[in-house]
Amino acid sequence: MTTYPLRKPLLNLSRVVRSPCQSAVTAALRGGILVAILLALAGCVTEYSGGTPMTSDPDATLDKRVALARQYIGVGDWENAKRNLELAQEIDPENAEVFEAFALVYQSTGEVEMAESQFQAALKTDPGLSRARNNYAAFLYSRGRYVEAESAFYRVTEDTLYSGRPMAFVSLGLCRLRLSNASGAEAAFSRALSMDRRNPVALLEMGFLRLEAGDTDEAARYHGAYKTVSPEQSPRGLLLGLEIADLTGDQDAQSSYELVLRNLYPDSPEYSAWMERQSR
Repeated sequence: MTTYPLRKPLLNLSRVVRSPCQSAVTAALRGGILVAILLALAGCVTEYSGGTPMTSDPDATLDKRVALARQYIGVGDWENAKRNLELAQEIDPENAEVFEAFALVYQSTGEVEMAESQFQAALKTDPGLSRARNNYAAFLYSRGRYVEAESAFYRVTEDTLYSGRPMAFVSLGLCRLRLSNASGAEAAFSRALSMDRRNPVALLEMGFLRLEAGDTDEAARYHGAYKTVSPEQSPRGLLLGLEIADLTGDQDAQSSYELVLRNLYPDSPEYSAWMERQSR
């Protein structure tokens, strides 16, 4: 069966932007409004540092600097993010969350060696910081270092209190697919679905795995569940529908999926791979 491009594991950017209405928050952030609100609500202001009001409590000041830096990371303002992280590091030069935030900035600006150094510093300082380990694992995956990424994601999944554990299992499964470990990938996706049965990535990849195992009915079941939680299918979702329709001889469904893929995603790797397959 043809192999199609896999989805990449996601960074866990929890605490970068927290809001039930992300579009409104993004607009506010761009205007600096949310930053001003955070400072206004920060508590009793007793001193100023670097033009930003801070409290007399060093720990509280550090937390606010990191929170501000994460807000700036959320909108891609790397210079202000680094400025706040540098000020936070003046308070605590060995703070794991500061190291991790620096790593995200450097990764985003293409400074790969510095990013890895900061991730490693964060985990050396606090080996139990699972969010940092998850983000480091995603960094390793993005560099094609799948064996290291698989090990790191597996360790993240062992933290039963980590809020991002279901997605860590998904990322673990994606790593194992890259390592040609289909059974291990299926086990990871199954664990993810046991904790979050509506996870679209896990549903989609389980569909492909079941199809490759020759279980078309089960593949169709997973694809149906995927369509329920993700009605606007991704190119990979449409490909799964194409694969199933092709194997079951459902010409109407195959034509429909191919039309949508061609019209919505004509430049996608999935559409190119499908058309190459059809030309053989």
